[in-house]
Order: sequence, then C-alpha cells, then structure tokens
Amino acid sequence: MKKIDAHAHIGDFGSWAGVDGSPEQLIAFMDEYEIEQTVLCAKDHTGNEGVAEAAARYPGRFIPLVYLNPLEGADICREKVETYVDGKGFRGIKMNPLRHAFVADDTAVDPVMEMARSRHLPVFIHSGHPPYSLPWSIALLAERFPEVKTVMIHMGHGHGVYIDAALKMAKRFPNIYLEMSGMPMGVKIRQAYEEVGHDRIMFGTDYPFHHPSVEIQKVLTCGLDEAAMQDVFYNNAKKLLGE
Repeated sequence: MKKIDAHAHIGDFGSWAGVDGSPEQLIAFMDEYEIEQTVLCAKDHTGNEGVAEAAARYPGRFIPLVYLNPLEGADICREKVETYVDGKGFRGIKMNPLRHAFVADDTAVDPVMEMARSRHLPVFIHSGHPPYSLPWSIALLAERFPEVKTVMIHMGHGHGVYIDAALKMAKRFPNIYLEMSGMPMGVKIRQAYEEVGHDRIMFGTDYPFHHPSVEIQKVLTCGLDEAAMQDVFYNNAKKLLGE
C-alpha cells in the first residue's frame, strides 16, 4: 500500500532518549517500507535549517514542518515562519508543549496559531504527557482556532485515558486530526476511523523513536479493510497537506 509518514524527526536526541536519526537512514527506511513521503521536523526549534537541507537534498521525499517554541516570543516565531514557510516552502508548524514546558492552550501559543490561520497551515502538536500536552488542553486550543487544522500527534500516546480523551476531543472538534505513532492500541486506529472521521486519522512512525515495521503492523492489524487502511496510510495525509 502507498504510504505517507505523517510524523518523523531528524537530529540527535541524546540525554534520556539515546536516539538519533539522519536523513539518509530515514530515506533508507522509506524505501524499504514503501513510504513515498515523510512529514519531517527537527528534534526541536533549533534544527529547522537541517530539515531545509534534507528537503533540498531529497526533493519530493520530505514534507517539512517548521518547529517553533512559542516561549521564544511572537517576533522570533514570525521570523522563522517567514524564513521557512514563506521563503523555503515548509508546509506546516510543529510544537511540543512537553519539551518546552508550556501548556498547549496557553495564550503564548495564539500568535503561532494566527500565523497558521492566515497561511492555511496545519499545526502538529505533541500529545499525551502531563501536565503540558494533554488532549484536553490541545482541544481548548483547537476550540479557540476552529479554522486551523490541528494534528494531535500520538493521539494520547501510551496512556489509555489520554487515548480515550484524544478520541473524545476529536469527535467534539472537527478541526482536530489524529496521528497514531507511539500509541499502542491498534483497535483505537479503527475506532478513530469509524467514529472521528474517515479522513482524520493518519499513519506515522515518529522516527527515530519507533521502527516503521512496528507502526505499520498496528495499522495492518487494527481491523480496517484495505480501502480504509489506504486512507490511514496515505490518502488522509495527502489530503491534509495538499499533496
């Protein structure tokens, strides 16, 4: 089946994670597992130039996101959006409330969401870890900006209560999309497809944190038929990102 990986990184995460990922290794995985394109971001807000270089080195393979830390302030975030979105063709915004210690619905995020709204950009937000990146907080942000397509990365991650909350919040707010990397319950992929919407659940790997074969198996064994799996693997990301 055709695939677009809706979430991956390059960079050296070091410290507690002890993982790193290079564009070359990611391309090798993409070729091995028949992933046509990957939505790519850096390890954090300092690595956007490396993503730009990777996208230029492998044209057509990466869909780059600009990684922002709202706590740097609106002016710095605007400068990065102008540099990477307006200037280098990046296709969306990535934020990680957990990494940068801000609650997802903090008003500091509003200028970033306004930039996304004015440019019709999707915003990808890490979810699943208290106290900063819980599904309820992301939903409050999405409620304030109904015109912004907000992707809840990991759809609650590894905690069953947060996964359930991700589904409930996505059902309530039609601008919330779900990405399933790192989320262990395959049955929830099917539930999202059937209850949230056929076009609002997407396959992802969170490379280099997870192996593509593991994330692919979760979709293959979730109970959806082949046409539905093609939506999860490919069609939904393609539609969201205008590929």
